[in-house]
Amino acid sequence: MSILTVKNVNHGFGARAIFEDVSFRLLKGEHVGLIGANGEGKSTFMNIITGKIAPDEGTVEWANRVRVGYMDQHVVLQKGNTIRDILRQSFQYLFDLEKEMMDITEKMADASEDELTRLLEDMGTIQDLLDNNGFYVIDAKIEEVAGGLGLRDVGLDKDVAELSGGQRTKVLLAKLLLENPDILLLDEPTNYLDEQHIEWLKRYLQNYENAFILISHDIPFLNSVINLIYHVDNRKLERYVGDYNTFMEQREAKIKQMEAAYERQQQEIKGLKDFIARNKARVATTNMAKSRQKKLDKMDIIELPKEKVKPEFNFKQGRTSGKMIFETKDLVIGYGEPLSKPLNISMERGQKIALVGANGIGKTTLLRSLMGEIKPLSGEIELGDYQLIGYFQQEEKEGNYNTCIEEVWHEFPGFTQYEVRAALAKCGLTTEHIESQIVVLSGGEKAKVRLCKLINKETNILILDEPTNHLDVEAKDELKRALKEYKGTILMVCHEPEFYRDVVTEVWNCEEWTTKIP
Repeated sequence: MSILTVKNVNHGFGARAIFEDVSFRLLKGEHVGLIGANGEGKSTFMNIITGKIAPDEGTVEWANRVRVGYMDQHVVLQKGNTIRDILRQSFQYLFDLEKEMMDITEKMADASEDELTRLLEDMGTIQDLLDNNGFYVIDAKIEEVAGGLGLRDVGLDKDVAELSGGQRTKVLLAKLLLENPDILLLDEPTNYLDEQHIEWLKRYLQNYENAFILISHDIPFLNSVINLIYHVDNRKLERYVGDYNTFMEQREAKIKQMEAAYERQQQEIKGLKDFIARNKARVATTNMAKSRQKKLDKMDIIELPKEKVKPEFNFKQGRTSGKMIFETKDLVIGYGEPLSKPLNISMERGQKIALVGANGIGKTTLLRSLMGEIKPLSGEIELGDYQLIGYFQQEEKEGNYNTCIEEVWHEFPGFTQYEVRAALAKCGLTTEHIESQIVVLSGGEKAKVRLCKLINKETNILILDEPTNHLDVEAKDELKRALKEYKGTILMVCHEPEFYRDVVTEVWNCEEWTTKIP
C-alpha cells in the first residue's frame, strides 16, 4: 500500500531550480535513506512532503489517516516544562480519549436506557483504543526511550530551558519516537547524539515496523537501518534497492554505461554531420543528406551530468607554537554549577586529541574555557607561547543575513572579490551558493563557509567542535585528509569514531571527569 505519492514535482528558489519533474512513492514499512551532496535539496524535499513548502508544480498525496512524524529542530520548548512534560505530550490524543471517557461516565448518571446503551458502546470503543495504544504503560514507554537516548541521566524533571543543544535535540527525537507515527521523517538525527545513543537509535530503527525516510551523512549508521536509497542529484530523484554501498556500485556502473552511450552517440552525430556537410550540395545525394538531417533532428541527445564541485580543504600553517599548548591546575568548568571535577590535564605541540562523551557533560564548555571565552569556576589554565588558534564552532549564529562573499570578506578584508569567490569555490560552493545569504543555505553549506574562514587563516592549533555535523560524504573525506596532513595541534569534539579514529593520536573520555552522570 502506498503511504505517500509524489508526482511530477518542480521546485526552485528564485532562478535556481531544485527539482525538475520529480516523482516518489513510499510503501508501508519501507526504510528509505535520502542522500545527496549538501545543497541538493534533501531538506527541501522533506519540507515539500510535509506541506511546509508548496511545490511550484506537481502533487503530493498522502494516504488517508496517515500520521506523519517530523523532527523539527526549530520547535520552541517552553520554559516551565520538564522533559517528562514534553514527552507526555506524545500521548496527548490518548489523554484526550481518557477525558472523553470520564465525561461519558458523568453523563451516565442522568442517561435514559437508550442513551446509556449508546454511552456504554462509546465507552467500550474508547477503552479498546486506550488498551491497544498502551495508555496504561505510558510511563514505562517514556522511561525506555528516555533511557535509550540518555535523557534519564539528565533528569526527566529538569526544565527544558536549562538543556544544552544536544539534549534539546534528544528530547525532540524522543518525543517523535514515542508518537510512533505511520511514517518517521528524520533529518540527520545522529548529529547531536553520542556514540552509545547512536547505537540505541540504530537498534530502534532496525526494529521499527512502520516506514521512515532518513537523511544522514553517517554511512555506517545509514547502512545499518535502511533498505532503499533515493539519491538527490542534478534536480532529479533516483531510486536504488539496497544500502549505500550497493547504491555506489550501481551508480558507478550506470555512469559508465551513460558515458559509453554518450561517446557512441557523439561519434554517430559527428558521422551524420560530416555526411550532411559533404552531400547536401550535390544533386545526386541531397535527399540522402536530408534524411540524415531528419535523423539528427529527431535524436534524443544524451547529456552527461555536470561534475560536482569537489571541496578542497588545505589549512594554512602558521609559525610553530611553543612546546606546551595548555596545562590546567585543579580546573573546574561550568556555568554557575560545576560540570567537571578538578582537572589536571595538559597538551603538547603536535598532539591530536578527540574529546568524546555524552551530550551536556561539558565538552564544548571545556573548549571555550581553554580559549578564555568562559571564565573557570575555579583553578588555573596556563597557555603556551606563539599560539595561532583556529576555532570551528558547532553551529552558525541564527539569522545571518550576510552573503557568503560578505561573510568571508569581513574576515579577510585584504582579499579581492576574485580571491573571496575562489576561496569559497574551493570549499565546494557554487556561484549560486556564494552569492546567497547564509540564512538560506543548508547546514552543510553553512559549515563549508565556516571552514572557508578557518582554512584561510594561519593557524598552529585547531579547536574543532563537531566539525562533521551536516557535511556530506565527500566533504567529510576531504576534511579527514586535510586534518591528517595538518602539522599543527588539534583538539576536537566529535561523535563519529569513523572520522576521528584516523586523525587523532589520543582519545579523552570526558565522562571520566564530569560531575554529570553520563
